[in-house]
Amino acid sequence: MTDHNELPYAYGEPPLRGRLRSAPEDFFVEEILGYEADGAGEHAFLLVEKRGQNTEWVARELAKFAGIQAMNVGYAGMKDRHAVTRQVFTAHLPGKADPDWSAFPHEDVTIVSAARHSRKIKRGALRGNRFVLVLREIEGDRAAADARLTEIAARGVPNYFGEQRFGLGGNNVEQAKAMFGGRRVDRDKRSILLSAARSHIYNGVLAERVRNGQWDTPMDGEIWSLDGSRSWFGPEPFNETLAERLGRFDIHPSGPLWGDGEPPTTEAVGELERSVAARDDVLVRGLAGARMDQERRALRLMPRDLAWRWLDDGALEVSFGLPAGAYATTVLREVAVTS
Repeated sequence: MTDHNELPYAYGEPPLRGRLRSAPEDFFVEEILGYEADGAGEHAFLLVEKRGQNTEWVARELAKFAGIQAMNVGYAGMKDRHAVTRQVFTAHLPGKADPDWSAFPHEDVTIVSAARHSRKIKRGALRGNRFVLVLREIEGDRAAADARLTEIAARGVPNYFGEQRFGLGGNNVEQAKAMFGGRRVDRDKRSILLSAARSHIYNGVLAERVRNGQWDTPMDGEIWSLDGSRSWFGPEPFNETLAERLGRFDIHPSGPLWGDGEPPTTEAVGELERSVAARDDVLVRGLAGARMDQERRALRLMPRDLAWRWLDDGALEVSFGLPAGAYATTVLREVAVTS
């Protein structure tokens, strides 16, 4: 179940159809690190805006311009190519002065600011991302779209892994099965395929809970995910304290990131998770064999500061912030079927 359009909707069919990414400017992403350059050290801390380019290419070009190896350029996360994105890169320049970053020779890449920093930025070391998306060529009911967005702002959306997780044509899951069957892949590809396998099982569990209307409400045997954290706890009996925390989005029901051994859920949740996982025994056995830990991911996603406006040409602009690891398309799919 890797086709995003096949996953069940929390609020029924989307009220709109439209076109996303008519131009890179219609998909703007700004990285939120949660910290700034500390002002001293061996690393250049570069805020970079790129248009229509992928992150790895920019990293290689920064290394080439600075006269260093590509491995000495760091970044927190991969950003969409078909977009305008702002993200931070670090370049390790021990004993070297900064080059003239304003002379960086690519018109689709702008170095917005440069400072010094004491360490290389690591993959995954970010708090989240801020998105501004524009949907064009819209068909559908604007009043219904406003109502849907109001509901999402109050309640959130199912925290599906987006289609990007599964590769071109959703082929990563089949490649993972082949890898588990003995096909050799390089280390970087192996990590991608392991993630796709776990994400596929997770999306399947979440889809069942969306169908049951229980993606944001407790079931017996629940494991709770702490908001904005990879930490979780439970199972324990549902009580007024948990209900209050659930109501203010401090905790969320969680789903499995499958690994070795049994998931920690019990009772109804445990039964559901094991039932869904049993559909893909090749993935379950492969993830166990890869010694992946059993981990958890929140089933509910709350967009931060969700806002929208209708533009003069009839387009819809939607803006919101998401924690690291969440997908903007997962929010937008509840409002519009996009092409």
